[in-house]
Amino acid sequence: MTSTIASKSTPIPPGIYCPVISLYKPTARQEVDYDASYKFFSHLIRGGVDGLVLAGTTAEAVLLSAEERKELVKVARRAAIDLGRPQFPIVAGISGQSTNESIKLADDALEAGASFGLLLPPSYWAKAATKDVIVGFYRDVADSTRLPVVIYSVRHLESNNCNKSNLCQFPAVCNGIDMNSDTMSELAHHPNIVGVKLTCGNAGKVTRLTEEYSHEQFAVYAGSSDWLIPCLAGGGVGCVTGIANVFPKCVAQLYALWNQGKTKEARELQGLVAQAEKACKEGIAPTKFGAAHFAGPAAGLTDAKTFWPRKPYAPCGEEKSAWVVQVMQHLENVEQALPDAPSV
Repeated sequence: MTSTIASKSTPIPPGIYCPVISLYKPTARQEVDYDASYKFFSHLIRGGVDGLVLAGTTAEAVLLSAEERKELVKVARRAAIDLGRPQFPIVAGISGQSTNESIKLADDALEAGASFGLLLPPSYWAKAATKDVIVGFYRDVADSTRLPVVIYSVRHLESNNCNKSNLCQFPAVCNGIDMNSDTMSELAHHPNIVGVKLTCGNAGKVTRLTEEYSHEQFAVYAGSSDWLIPCLAGGGVGCVTGIANVFPKCVAQLYALWNQGKTKEARELQGLVAQAEKACKEGIAPTKFGAAHFAGPAAGLTDAKTFWPRKPYAPCGEEKSAWVVQVMQHLENVEQALPDAPSV
């Protein structure tokens, strides 16, 4: 590591973080189902993930009110405490288009029990979001909250089954804005900016940033588990992955195998995870259907409508649902054979 900056006072722990889907009541208004959310949070923690991410892209954050976001953090913290994990990392999405909104979301998340905040760059007026604007935005938010900030780096990802006129998973999350490693390195010097989630899938950013910074100075995570091993091999310390909603034990096992030096077994499981994760790249509805089908029963949640996207968005149709099962089912037996995480 070449940087001499101080370690962060609250580094984000390494590991597998699940960007948890939002669950709704099967009513016309689809109110957030906090009881179902508690069960699902508990299921994921028992499954061995190292942290939960709330109010991110996979959680349909743009469809959640500020109050719903805050309450979900409270419920997640209660689930962790009830499982004997009071310090369990909970990362709350704090992305707003204005600096003021993001600071308010950060304050709400901290009050509700969040450990860290995940923050996208401003992007509504993309041409106006210059490097200076982006750097100023992150510094202003980080200056104004005690919640440690994690950068959320996104660019558009085209899925296997998308064409250019049918943009899928991240159509307007960041409006084409893609921060380079130099910008993130500049932000890494802020004492309250602790790391980055690289949903951009750029392994070069991993190696450049980890050459400069230790995990304690500025942590680097993959934004999905289909390139977890490449990220870890490049010096990264984990990932934030939507497929953990479906197979939390499998992703936790992949991370554990690599850390144990069992590279052959890790590579084999990495391939299986990557094949299944391509369904998550198709969007929120396939991810939620996969979670309902494979994880719902284990979590004690059997009503498929609990996992439907929030209106106006629609659940998977029959053909897409069958495809999701087809590409994910090879992990079902692996998941069921793995034990729960040991109690603390």
